[in-house]
This record gives sequence, structure tokens and C-alpha cells, in this order.
Amino acid sequence: MTGEHAMDGTTEGMDHGEHLTAAVEHPAEGHHAEPEALGLNPAGWVGLAMLVFIALLLWKKVPSVITGGLDTKIAEIKHQLDEAKQLRAEAEALRKQYADKIANAEKDAAAMIEHARQEADGIVAKAEADTEAMIKRRKQMAEDKIAAAERGAVDELRARAAAAAAAAARGLIGEAHDAAADKKLVDEAISGI
Repeated sequence: MTGEHAMDGTTEGMDHGEHLTAAVEHPAEGHHAEPEALGLNPAGWVGLAMLVFIALLLWKKVPSVITGGLDTKIAEIKHQLDEAKQLRAEAEALRKQYADKIANAEKDAAAMIEHARQEADGIVAKAEADTEAMIKRRKQMAEDKIAAAERGAVDELRARAAAAAAAAARGLIGEAHDAAADKKLVDEAISGI
């Protein structure tokens, strides 16, 4: 192959070395050369920078600082969890205490209701007994008044009967006795003294 073919842009029959030379001479054809520095291409430099960065992080002990921070955060979270467990236990104890108080209050209320019921029954029984006693007293008083009224009526009838008998006797005696009979009675009475 001659240089003419290389100049007119045909690559037929070129060997590999000629092809590379043509690509360098004619960069507009699609191939371009990558930059290199100290024998490293850009990917090599990025890798080297990453290695240096990682080495610097390890040298400055950044992972231990990060793990220390994480350990601190973990310890803080564990502490908060322990506090939460303690608060929950306290809340459970308070709930149990109040449940016991409610149960005791219910028992006290039931006892108070039972006591009030017994007192009410006692009051009703006493009222019934008092009512019966008052009825008996009133009945006895009424019977006593009736008996007294009967005695008064009987006494009044006797007094009237006695008065009527005395009046009738006076009338009979007045008719049957005259002055002579009276004189005889007076004389007998005087002689008997």
C-alpha cells in the first residue's frame, strides 16, 4: 500500500499500524486519543484518588469515629428503651393500683348499700312497731275514755235514779206521814239518845 491510498481516505488493504496512523492524522473520522498523565488514564486517576481518599479516611480514623457515633446513638436508644420499659412498668403498677382501688371502692359501695338497706329495714321495722304501739295506746286511751264515759253515765243514771227515788220517797212519806207520825219518830229518836 502506498501513501496515496492513505491520503485519499480509503483504508482498504491497510494494516493495523497504518490504520492507527491514519486515525491520529485524521481525528475527525471518529477516533480520538484519551489524555494520559504519568502513564495513567482518567479512570486510573479516579481509582488512585479513591485509594488516597480511603487511605486518608483510615489514617484519620474516620470509621472509628463513625462507629463511635453509631455506638453512642445505639447506647442512647437502648437507654431510651430502658426508660420506656421502666415507664411502662410504672404505668402498669399505677393501672393495677387504680384497678385495686376501683375494686375496693366497688366493694365499699356494695357494703354501704347493704348497710343502708339494713338501716332502712330497721327504720321500717321500728316505724311499724312504733305505729302498732301507738295504735294500741290510742285504742287503750279510746277504750279508757269509753269506759270512763260509761262509768260517768252509769253514775249519772244512779244519781238521777237516787234523786228520783228520794223525791218519790219524800212524796210517799209526805203522804203517809203526818205531824203525829213525825212527833212519834222524833220522840223515839230522843229517847234512844
